[in-house]
Amino acid sequence: MKNKINGWLIINKPYNMGSTNVVSKLKWLLKPEKIGHAGTLDPLATGVLPIALGHATKTIQFVMDGKKTYQFDVVWGAETTTDDKEGEIVFQSEKRPSQQEIEAVLSQFHGTILQTPPIYSALKINGKRAYDLARNGEAIEMKPRTIQIDSLKILTHTPEKTSFEVVCGKGTYIRSIGHDLGRILGCYGHISFLHRTKCGPFDIKYSILLENLEKDVYNTLNSNLISTLTVLDDILVLAVSETEMKELMFGKAIRVPQGTEAVFKDVSRQSDTDLIIGLKYQNQLVALAKYEKGFFKPFRVFAEK
Repeated sequence: MKNKINGWLIINKPYNMGSTNVVSKLKWLLKPEKIGHAGTLDPLATGVLPIALGHATKTIQFVMDGKKTYQFDVVWGAETTTDDKEGEIVFQSEKRPSQQEIEAVLSQFHGTILQTPPIYSALKINGKRAYDLARNGEAIEMKPRTIQIDSLKILTHTPEKTSFEVVCGKGTYIRSIGHDLGRILGCYGHISFLHRTKCGPFDIKYSILLENLEKDVYNTLNSNLISTLTVLDDILVLAVSETEMKELMFGKAIRVPQGTEAVFKDVSRQSDTDLIIGLKYQNQLVALAKYEKGFFKPFRVFAEK
């Protein structure tokens, strides 16, 4: 029997455990009808791993598209095959950068920039994961991608290691930031510590440890389950009638509220993307819909027939 659990559970992912391993563990513990995660973390990384349960799996993309905050350490003087401490050293240098030298180049890591992902990543090349190809010794050419970095600042600095905090958009590889900093500073570098403190609307302070969930599944789940609506904080949510709710359940479009057609038309015209609206009935999310010519057309339905 599967359990009907709907909402988000924020796990503080432990070191040396992959994101899919966390999902497998929770699948065994909770036995949910549906489960997924938003924002993969490498085994090396710790911190915020949002877990979607039940209907929340339909809103994963909203978390994936959100900003993320990481704290990480770069060890200077060595570059590795994996750009972290797990790889083999390929280049070394006696040079160690000063804090002033590092701060002088941080502006190159701000705004919309191009970044080349590490070869040891989950990106697919001709249908195969890049890290699988790399482990097999195949030559890989990773193409630069456009990413967004809102801020990158130094937290602490020593001659051997510098701690940073970065706020960035989706698709950003922190290991590549460490690699690129080392190359620009002429001293080489690799990541030795990586911790995610925020992912979309979810903060580390709302996270729980896997071991705590294992000790007391029922009480820990009930006291830490977060509403699916949480990820829609930036989206307009409107109430619908019972009749409209039933129409939406079957994927049918409903008319926008009388007298508001001009408002939605104007907002939609000014937006570069589709205008998305959350529709709820008695405080329960029924559907996510797009505005089209006076109608709300559902593309994600949460209510059960």
